[in-house]
Formats: sequence, C-alpha cells, structure tokens
Amino acid sequence: MDVEDGPRERILATTAELLAQGGRQAVSTRAVGAAAGVQAPTLYRLFGDMQGLLDAVAAEGFAAYLKSKTDREPTADPVEDLRAGWDLHVGFGLANPALYLIMSEPRPGAVPPPAAAAGERFLGALVHRIAEAGRLRVGEERASHLIQATGRGTTVTLISLPEDRRDLELSTLAREAVIAAITTDTPPVTPPEPVTAAVALRAVLPKSAALSGRERSLMEEWLDRIIDPSR
Repeated sequence: MDVEDGPRERILATTAELLAQGGRQAVSTRAVGAAAGVQAPTLYRLFGDMQGLLDAVAAEGFAAYLKSKTDREPTADPVEDLRAGWDLHVGFGLANPALYLIMSEPRPGAVPPPAAAAGERFLGALVHRIAEAGRLRVGEERASHLIQATGRGTTVTLISLPEDRRDLELSTLAREAVIAAITTDTPPVTPPEPVTAAVALRAVLPKSAALSGRERSLMEEWLDRIIDPSR
C-alpha cells in the first residue's frame, strides 16, 4: 500500500485485503479502521456505511475485470465473444470469491451496485451485437437475463465447492446450454424464423431514418409482440 495514499484509498485497499484473506466475515468497522489507521467516523463520512464501503470495493475490483474484457479486441463472431466473456466472468469469480459474492448479492427493489450495473451494460452491448448479426432467437432482454442467471448461478456453485471438488466442465456445459437456447447455429442462409428476424430488425431499427418517431414506436410494438406474444 502506498504510504502517500489518502484515507479513502487506504480504506479500499485494506478492505480488499481483508476480503481476500478472510472473506466477508473478516470485514468489520473495527478491523478496517485498525488496519487502515482511521477512525470509524472517517469511514462513515467517506462511504456512508459498511455496505457502501463494500460496494465501493466491489466497483473497483470489477472495473479492473471489465477492463480486461473491454481491452480484448472483439472478433467477427459475437457468439464467440460471448463464450470468451463467460469464461472471463467465471474466472474472475473463482479468483475473487468474496468480492464476487458481494457483487452478486440479491437486493430486491434496490438499485444495483455500480459494479453489477456496469457488467449488465457490457453484457447488453454484447447481446445486441448478436441480435444485429441475426443470430439471436429470443429477445435481447430475455437473453441477457438468462445469461446472467445461469452465469451467476454457475459461478456461485463453483465458489461454494472445495477447490479439489470443483468440476470446471460444469461451466462449459452451462455456457453451451445457454448459447444453444438463445442463438442460432450460424448466420442464417435460409429465411430465418419470424422471432429471429424480428429480434434482428428490432436491434438495427434505430439505425434507420426512414420512419417517423410515431411509426418507429409502432414498429417496435409490433416487433416486440412477435418476439414475445405474451406481452
């Protein structure tokens, strides 16, 4: 830890170290304050409460993870990029289990922590690329939710197992099951199914200037109905 770091940086670094060494139970106001050399009022002034501190630590850790994903040049095949992103996601969770569990903690009705929100935006952009390529067989929102649910569940399951009992093939099987459920095998050569065509058109519709705002809204409504008749 750099001796010239300010109190915020010292607290964040100390909390990250405590998490890595002892998990969530090792992080308390007293432990963080003693290791960082600050008093509790300083911690509360900078982060509000312990949850605010944990969210800040998770945001910093996840920012580094996202950089490793965004620094990777996208390929011409967005489905392959999804595979690579999945593997990075699971790898991050196994390398940073305590941090990952904080990021993945469900908070019904609450605003997602910054780290989780950033991850959702990244995933949404990737799923949108698959839709634009005419490879998505379900709506973008449903595809993103299925990827998130399965990816998080797989990662948390692997984290919960002792290292000598972790079956990493579980991640591969889950990944391929999700990809099979949401994508077509190859870019369509024969006329695509109506839902696949609707998803692709829905994804690229904002690029068209041929429709008025009212016409575009109506077209989006029709496409959404084809994608999900229950709406």
